[in-house]
Amino acid sequence: MKKIEAIIKPFKLDEVKDALNEISIQGMTVTEVKGFGRQKGHTELYRGAEYVVDFIPKIKVEIVVTDALAEKVVKTIEQVAKTGKIGDGKIFVYSVDEVVRIRTGERGETAV
Repeated sequence: MKKIEAIIKPFKLDEVKDALNEISIQGMTVTEVKGFGRQKGHTELYRGAEYVVDFIPKIKVEIVVTDALAEKVVKTIEQVAKTGKIGDGKIFVYSVDEVVRIRTGERGETAV
């Protein structure tokens, strides 16, 4: 099994969610996060004072899928979340050793 963690622009969340639903991905965890990469933040003006925003708002989407679905999920997120501009985000893929569904005690791929 694989855990796919994608950091995307907030306005792309609905498109990514809909695209994943189309390929039968049923569950995901979504978190509002802040961070920076090459963007390095930006300067804003507020009530006449200039200040630096170091951390850019992003969305982190986490999905655990079978090995067979992992590449399809990664490609889907990559295609849908891409704007072609700096700050589109990153996708990380991790190996998952075990999954346990708390309610039923199911383990492994059946728990996903």
